[in-house]
Amino acid sequence: MPDGWSDSLVLRDDQFAQEHIVRLTLNHAAKRNALSAAMLRALAEALAAVAASDARVVIVRAAGPVFSAGHDLREILHGTEAEVAAVFQECEGAMAAIREAPQVVVAEVAGLATAAGCQLVATCDLAVAARSAQFATPGVHIGYFCVSPGTALSRNVGVKAAAAMLFTGDPVNAEEAREAGLVNRVVDPDTLAEETLELARRIARFSRHVLAHGKRHFYAQLDRPAGEALAYASRVMVEQRAMPDAQEGMAAFLAKRAPVWQP
Repeated sequence: MPDGWSDSLVLRDDQFAQEHIVRLTLNHAAKRNALSAAMLRALAEALAAVAASDARVVIVRAAGPVFSAGHDLREILHGTEAEVAAVFQECEGAMAAIREAPQVVVAEVAGLATAAGCQLVATCDLAVAARSAQFATPGVHIGYFCVSPGTALSRNVGVKAAAAMLFTGDPVNAEEAREAGLVNRVVDPDTLAEETLELARRIARFSRHVLAHGKRHFYAQLDRPAGEALAYASRVMVEQRAMPDAQEGMAAFLAKRAPVWQP
């Protein structure tokens, strides 16, 4: 099969499917898991397939020592304008698939995440990083400013922190990324997989319908002015009350019993 497309660019692991958790692995370690058009397409397709399942959490991880080195620069440098535009359309599609997935998407970062790789981490709903992980948006070093990665980065960390990463291109370590808000947890490398699974299990015990509903409306209110966001949230809370799992959850709480969620 020619380089650039393979059914195995993104591996799906259903080992924990009974716990409503699916793991997706970027699987092109030889190319530092570069987010080529083919890799991005494969990721979007894998997320779409999982979206139709009863999974509640998706973990995105990577094979090899590098989470992702970002876009394949050969595609950017040597492609026609239309081909380069197609790469970024695939990138938009993959990031939208994460945001629009009904599942909570957790990045499991064992190594370096740069440029669009950093964007991928920032776009995931949550992130767990090994202490050895590093994050960077180094486009300025090669004369190709990380405008696209900066959109997700600046929505995770403060303006000054994002500007420092974008204008210097210098990497930040995992603890600095946690302090800035890019990742949620920093753990030892040898416990990364288990710590990420533990976080996924904490989330996956809740209603699939409530998680999907909550994720959709959480992002819908983020870019609204505070007053408009509160009015929007109030309408959603009124509507949410009628959801079967909301009715079940509140009744179970008042009866001091465990809720039984809809499948």
